[in-house]
Amino acid sequence: MTLNPQFYRQSDVEGIPGPPRDLIGYGEHPPRVRWHNDAKVAIQVVVNYEEGSEKTFAMGDQVNDGMYELPFAVDDQRDLAVESMYEYGSRAGIWRLFRVFDKANIPVTFFAAAVALERNPEVAAKLARRGDEAAGHGFRWSNHYEMTRDEEREAIKRAIASIEKTTGSRPEGWYCREMSVNTRDLVVEEGGFLYDSDTYNEDLPYWTTVHGRSHLVVPYSLVVNDARYILGTGYGSPEHFFETAKASLDRLRNDGDDLGRMMSIGLHPRITGNPARADALARFIEYAQGFDDVAFMRRIDIARTFAEQVPRP
Repeated sequence: MTLNPQFYRQSDVEGIPGPPRDLIGYGEHPPRVRWHNDAKVAIQVVVNYEEGSEKTFAMGDQVNDGMYELPFAVDDQRDLAVESMYEYGSRAGIWRLFRVFDKANIPVTFFAAAVALERNPEVAAKLARRGDEAAGHGFRWSNHYEMTRDEEREAIKRAIASIEKTTGSRPEGWYCREMSVNTRDLVVEEGGFLYDSDTYNEDLPYWTTVHGRSHLVVPYSLVVNDARYILGTGYGSPEHFFETAKASLDRLRNDGDDLGRMMSIGLHPRITGNPARADALARFIEYAQGFDDVAFMRRIDIARTFAEQVPRP
């Protein structure tokens, strides 16, 4: 009888491209971190601004993006329904989100697809005036695992130049639509990024090493994330979003120890920009602002604050 050795492996295979897996992390004793105004929990609101840069027949991609409200698809021609949903995000949804943020007086981070900002420069100007962060989210909203290493390097380079032109500042953070095994290498190689967020494996930032250089990772999350309204098993109503966000914050504030942690909230203008969903977001922000040990921070400020308290190794 021949046994398949893969069934009995105890470690990863050497030589596989990409970063090594770390299944231990901080373990039982994460570092004690405090945020703005000595807060215990740092809430980081991310606006994924992608509208106008997604895959469409209109841009010559010969495919339509599938992140749509209903499980219908047009395969061989332009899908005007999908396109118009994205247009809602850039025409109406983003401005509703800005109104929520302005009323609450909170800063946010944009995961900004460069072409999306180019196609709606008023959004780029508004986020710059507000002092929001524009982190790189690709040149277009494309899967980086579909690119060669050289193609991905060029996409990162073009995204940096574009975002700097539209917002007045180069991005210091990076998050792909779907990263490749080369993404972190290329981000570190470029040399101008303080952090990347291409991971979902922690409640705190952490340092890693890439080719002998220390590099900061500020993890993201897909749990309190409005993509769950339309993808997979997720939110059936705005109340589900609110309840999940509230329960997440309640547990982080009382997690059985005195350690500080961060909470990520992921938004899309075409999704949470709709009135009922924006209302749930506004109600959660109001709830969170009722606590003295909670702070809303940009992702770049979380990175800098963490680096000050947990220095680069």
